[in-house]
Amino acid sequence: MASKKFCKQQSGRRNMQSSPPYHLRASTSSLSSLDDMCSAKEWALSALQECARAISDNDSAKMHHLLWMLNEFGSPYGDVEERLASHFLQALFSKATDLGDSRHNMLVSLAHKNHSFDTMKRVILKFQEVSPWTTFGHVSSNGAILETLEGEPKIHIVDISNTYCTQWPTFLEALASRDGEVPHVRLTVVAMEIMEGSTVKEMSRRMKRFARLMRVPFEFNVVSVALELCELKEEEIEIREDEAVAVNCVGTLRRVSIGERSSFIRLLRRLRPRIVTIAEEEADFTNTRGDFVRCFEECLRFYALLFEMLEESFETTSNERLVLERECSRSILGVIACDKGGGGECERREKGSQWSARLEECFSPTKFSDDVEDDVRALSRRCRAGWSVVAAEGRASGLYLAWKGEPVVWASAWKPQNEVSEVSESYRNLM
Repeated sequence: MASKKFCKQQSGRRNMQSSPPYHLRASTSSLSSLDDMCSAKEWALSALQECARAISDNDSAKMHHLLWMLNEFGSPYGDVEERLASHFLQALFSKATDLGDSRHNMLVSLAHKNHSFDTMKRVILKFQEVSPWTTFGHVSSNGAILETLEGEPKIHIVDISNTYCTQWPTFLEALASRDGEVPHVRLTVVAMEIMEGSTVKEMSRRMKRFARLMRVPFEFNVVSVALELCELKEEEIEIREDEAVAVNCVGTLRRVSIGERSSFIRLLRRLRPRIVTIAEEEADFTNTRGDFVRCFEECLRFYALLFEMLEESFETTSNERLVLERECSRSILGVIACDKGGGGECERREKGSQWSARLEECFSPTKFSDDVEDDVRALSRRCRAGWSVVAAEGRASGLYLAWKGEPVVWASAWKPQNEVSEVSESYRNLM
């Protein structure tokens, strides 16, 4: 029986040769022993896929053997394969034992209990420092909002995101650097349940202080949503007639239950925004949810990309990396093992083409300007090699941030359909 030391030695010799990204190294070989696992080129992906198939086929003997193997070799502190094995093992075990929903609720409760604004802000800022994963959405959204609302004396931004207001200091700085009178800015943050009162107060204090420093007239409001975004009510946002409204959704549309997504988009339209900016991770956990193996493979593909990027961006012992991977672990569990709604329903990502089809019911896509595209491309070039920005094709609109050629984040901007048609009609009348 191979030892873990031997497996790592074999892996080290294999890694002396160049190899493609993890998501491109799928294997369909059957792993029946530890020796097979060690000799397989990518043991984690192979063993995880085999285990998912065993669960789907109700092959309990094979499933228990593979779970034991993954437990022996996986570690949240090891290399990419060991970390993937460790985090996906928890989801597979929960799926096999029908404990997904209860375990997900427990992990969410622990996250709330241990939540700290300073810790999360430090993690987010460090992530933004080493990777454009989140700042790609910030830069594209800020640029589109600034251009659309240029010249407006009063701006109201409805921020439905999960980045603790780290997007907005650069936005305020850009406004302050413009010629002419600085507009009044009202920022309404839609806070999910994890944002406790102390967190919201700290965000408010810091944003108001920065606005004073930039000499931008500023107002900060919070709308708390207890459980799900679909509970948000139009009247809670308090739209004023003399304000130009922008809605910013970064990494949060996936938190809306699948059955409520169309109605939530209609709610955004009723806010009468001049522009809606979207940034979402590029994965399809929705169309595949009826097929466990397909859903698992898509989930593994996406998180293998993410974990590989984290491996190349952070030190192995980085606390920020561990926090980010623990958050990924909760999402993985929700997608793979939560069958009764709950975390599984609210972490169902969709691809840009799928979101575009939903958004087109109420909005029309608007192209990012050349200046905005130049800004996001410059952002990707400032980071380590492997990042690129590509234009969306087919049904999707907007831009993709790609890691080693694979789209990982989608960003786009949208305007209400009637406003777009009015602009087009005005243009034709001038011709």
